[in-house]
Amino acid sequence: MTGSSTPAELTWLLAAVTQGDVAAFERLYAATCAKLYGVVLRIVRRHDLAADVMEQAYLQIWSSAGDFNPAQSSPVAWMVATARRLAIDVSRASSVSDAEPEVIEESNSPGTLPRQQLNDDLKRLLTCIGRLEPDRQRMLLLAYYGAFSREQLSIKLDMPVNLLKASLRRSLNEVEQCLKT
Repeated sequence: MTGSSTPAELTWLLAAVTQGDVAAFERLYAATCAKLYGVVLRIVRRHDLAADVMEQAYLQIWSSAGDFNPAQSSPVAWMVATARRLAIDVSRASSVSDAEPEVIEESNSPGTLPRQQLNDDLKRLLTCIGRLEPDRQRMLLLAYYGAFSREQLSIKLDMPVNLLKASLRRSLNEVEQCLKT
């Protein structure tokens, strides 16, 4: 599947992603990463920041694919909005920092290396998260993207706080060990 996928194909892929289908996610990424990277790079103006935003964006797309409503927008518009929001947040935060921006050369294809590295890193991360039990996958993604306190998350998942804390720690350790192999 290429960047010329139809909205119907992308909608189908997003639906498959809600079921934890890593292969569908890889196809979705391959079909949309160039478009999203271009949007993100225009906002943050630095390859290193764009790569970080892309990772955040696709992790958020992975975890919130079920929120996509084809009656409200096209799949690409929904994904671009997600990436754009994150890029604006990063751009605002980085404009306060004193770091020298990386120069973007017009002659280079936008982010060919960061996209490939991101693709590989994202595949590894999602594969490792995919090895967890579905309840632990959900818990980990909610903890990361839901911005819930432990107490709020324990209520949402109907789990004692101490058990939640231990399960999160164990899940993160398993993902970390998986990433090291």
